[in-house]
Amino acid sequence: MPRPTRDLYAWRIRRSGTFDREYYGRISHGINPLYRAFPIRHYTRFGESLGWQPNETFSPSAYLRLNPDLRDREIRPFEHYLRHGQAENRVFRELLDGGLAGDAAATEVVDLRALAARGRPGRSRFAVVIHLYYLDIWDEFETVLSEAGIEFDLFVTITHFAEGSVELRDRIRAAHPEAVVVLMPNHGRDIFPFVHLVGAGLLSGYEAVCKIHSKRSPHRVDGDAWRNHLVTGLLPAVGTPDLLEAFLDDPSASLWVADGQHYRETQWWGSNLVTTDHMLRRIEIAADPERLSFPAGSMYWLKPALVDMIRGLQLTETDFEPERRQVDGTTAHAFERALGYMAEDGGRRIVQTSQLEFTPDPPVRRAPSFVSAFYLPQFHRTPENDAWWGRGFTEWTAASAATRNFACHAQPQLPGALGFYDLTRPEVMGEQAAMARAAGIDAFCTYFYWFDGRRILEAPIDNLMDRPEIEFPFYLCWANESWRRNWDGQSGEVLLEQGYREGFESALARDTARYMRDPRYARPDGARPRFVIYRPTDMPDPTASVARLRAAWQEEGVGEVELGAVLFHVRGEAEIADDLFDFHIEMPPHDLVSGADYIVGGPTPPPRDFGLMPGFRGLIYDYRRVAENALSPEYAARLPANTIAGIMPSWDNTARRGPSAHIAWGANPMTFERWLERLCAERLDQSYRGEIIVNAWNEWAEKAMLEPSRQYGDAMLRVLERHSGAKAPGLASQTQ
Repeated sequence: MPRPTRDLYAWRIRRSGTFDREYYGRISHGINPLYRAFPIRHYTRFGESLGWQPNETFSPSAYLRLNPDLRDREIRPFEHYLRHGQAENRVFRELLDGGLAGDAAATEVVDLRALAARGRPGRSRFAVVIHLYYLDIWDEFETVLSEAGIEFDLFVTITHFAEGSVELRDRIRAAHPEAVVVLMPNHGRDIFPFVHLVGAGLLSGYEAVCKIHSKRSPHRVDGDAWRNHLVTGLLPAVGTPDLLEAFLDDPSASLWVADGQHYRETQWWGSNLVTTDHMLRRIEIAADPERLSFPAGSMYWLKPALVDMIRGLQLTETDFEPERRQVDGTTAHAFERALGYMAEDGGRRIVQTSQLEFTPDPPVRRAPSFVSAFYLPQFHRTPENDAWWGRGFTEWTAASAATRNFACHAQPQLPGALGFYDLTRPEVMGEQAAMARAAGIDAFCTYFYWFDGRRILEAPIDNLMDRPEIEFPFYLCWANESWRRNWDGQSGEVLLEQGYREGFESALARDTARYMRDPRYARPDGARPRFVIYRPTDMPDPTASVARLRAAWQEEGVGEVELGAVLFHVRGEAEIADDLFDFHIEMPPHDLVSGADYIVGGPTPPPRDFGLMPGFRGLIYDYRRVAENALSPEYAARLPANTIAGIMPSWDNTARRGPSAHIAWGANPMTFERWLERLCAERLDQSYRGEIIVNAWNEWAEKAMLEPSRQYGDAMLRVLERHSGAKAPGLASQTQ
């Protein structure tokens, strides 16, 4: 029956635009279908009194607790906030990011971020992470750790409300001075403390991470025995070092559990399918109701790639429900079930302790002879961009303004360790080169914008010429396409026309010769400087122009140049012979997407509901299928014989094209590594000189970047490091 006051409340919520239907649908699965169609009505009648949140940030219980003057008043917290609290700038969520006076747990969460900025605490290969809810179990764990026979860095999180928690923290710190020991709120079981450590970057770079917790499972009569089985299965008193090395040597294994803890039956979905699927979509994986594989008991060893995937989930305290002793249906339960999908996405598996005794010999990995990455210099202001796009525009402007095109869309993509840099500072390029070198990148294929003698975005490379002490190996790629309003070089208003006036070859050779004389300019074959043309078929007469270019460089004293061309997916009017250039370059996703690969916008209806935003008219295709296309013998047979194999970590140009974006869905560190691993095993023999090239180092507005991001940290770089044969100091030793 209608209730005027509640209906008025619902009207206020609708008008405010602050109610998140998608979020509320996740936390309220299982409610009556009628209420699912009218979630605001459910919230005003039931949800708020149950402590449920109307969006990811507003907490009714926190609003009352943190505003003491409201506690004794009979009010609806969210209604009060909409009518009065918002204007009064009242606190409406838990303050884990800043801390309350006297709130030791909140203060220590902040300390983790400071600790992560200084780098991980020790120098061990392994990390052991322990969460203590039942404090008396610490002594048992300490005995297990002392008998395991391995060196490790120790991380301990303690539920801070329990009596004696501060004293236990101090005791552990005294016994283990190098350990990270912090108090945490009773929130998210053992999972939120763990993902908080992961999100802070403290667990990145270890060869393996062990997670255990003080499991007592009071709803089970065998709770203590189960815990003992889980812990000693991972850290036995005899044999832990050998088992751990066997785990590391098995390339197919990503997650190790005690015997009997790998659950596969779909009956274990319980009420967790919807929440698990929503969680996985943050890292571009879809859950399957007909398939389940996960580590039960929430204790396991993880390899670094899986730690990176957990970081990519970007789970925060607001993703976890208030603690009410739930035995199913929470974010923590969904997280447990998501882990198996994360492992499988990279072609990996869950192994049990007894299976480690039968580890196959690790395969011999092939490493590329030379690794390049496309490099975009548009991260600084120019008069042209000020005029065309607004004062102060740089690539960061576009990247940071991206908005979601569908539910759980990982946009905007924002930078990690390098921050919002300005490439007019050559020191930044030095930092980039150090990271690239550690990951096994030999040179940057740097875009060179030249329009019949007119330069643009030239400041970074020109400033570098004045700083010979900065190591930055590079070669140039002439981006010879017109600049257009649509950012695609093919349509829209022309902003800067690319011309080919008579004699342009001599002028281009003259303007590039100064860079080729620099000792940092790459000569992959040890003799010839390398130069690439982005769209060779756009030149009126490519054959004649290439001949004149080669002759002009000879006249400039550069000598013979190793000249290459990008295999662009749209051909110009001119034809070129395969042997006109010394080599060609693959540039995924160009020419790798077929009709069968589309998820949205293709010839068939989408196989799943993506929760598209109104007005989306772009294309979404499957990253995993693009990788399969790139690895297929049929595709390789169509390429010129002298082609450098290419790969992309991801692709999504939402920042440039908005609702018309083209998106490769399914890109994450695991799928990138799976593609790279197979490329090195299956295509290096066919690739020109055994090289590979990555698209790209820093195309942030196209989400094609190896650089550290807020979502995955430096995970993409460490994937490349594992397969590139890098000889420089590894990224694991660098500060996050």
